[in-house]
Amino acid sequence: MSDSTLPPFPSSPLPLEAIRLQLRSWPEVERYLEACRGVIVPLGSTEQHGPTGAIGTDALTAEAVALEVGQRCGVLVTPAQNFGMAEHHLGFAGTVSLQPATLMALLHDVVLSLARHGFERIYVINGHGGNIATCRAAFSQAYATAAARQLPGAERLRCRLANWFTAAPVMQLARELYGEREGHHATPSEIALTLHLEPSLIAGQRPLPEPAPAGPIHGPDDFRRRHPDGRMGSDPYLAQPEHGSRFLACAAEALSADLQEFLRS
Repeated sequence: MSDSTLPPFPSSPLPLEAIRLQLRSWPEVERYLEACRGVIVPLGSTEQHGPTGAIGTDALTAEAVALEVGQRCGVLVTPAQNFGMAEHHLGFAGTVSLQPATLMALLHDVVLSLARHGFERIYVINGHGGNIATCRAAFSQAYATAAARQLPGAERLRCRLANWFTAAPVMQLARELYGEREGHHATPSEIALTLHLEPSLIAGQRPLPEPAPAGPIHGPDDFRRRHPDGRMGSDPYLAQPEHGSRFLACAAEALSADLQEFLRS
């Protein structure tokens, strides 16, 4: 790999406007590629998060973590992909899902577009567990397509999936704050981050009955029967905005270190 894959990591966080791809011009991106071949892609979902959680939770959190990591590392961040694979949540109003094949095609095309311009390290920061398998399949397909099309640098193209919510420090903090009440969906950790990002959501929080326990997922109707209010073993009322600030810092620190290793690998 050429040294141009490595960014000049800033000594202090860069302003948001410096790392958001949608605010840059194409000549600026070409100049950026002379120094760094890495890019961050935030990936979320638009789906129910229980009776008190924001439908955009997974997209809001993925984008926030991605922007924080981008500022710390001096790496460009693409616009967030707000729709993910959320078929099992379609029994709840407001959920918008892509089929796995649709999401795979979308991510494949995003990776190929970036690779064509010379990006060699595609770092996807994900906020939704349902995206994981499809995302990895898209990476495999993109590698094959890049090689078949003989894109420049195809042999150096690498993609990595980083799920902010499974970063070790994030999971440790969730255990310390919530224990078993963290659950598996509409968790207080992700809700706390949304409360930190969007204070208007605080007013909607309230105590809730005991949630249905986590279990197998067989489709939207089955999910609605098993988890009638959308939660899986979680108590989002435990979430506090100040917790969200801590989760953002934990996730950004862990993923920044991972991204730097990825760019240097």
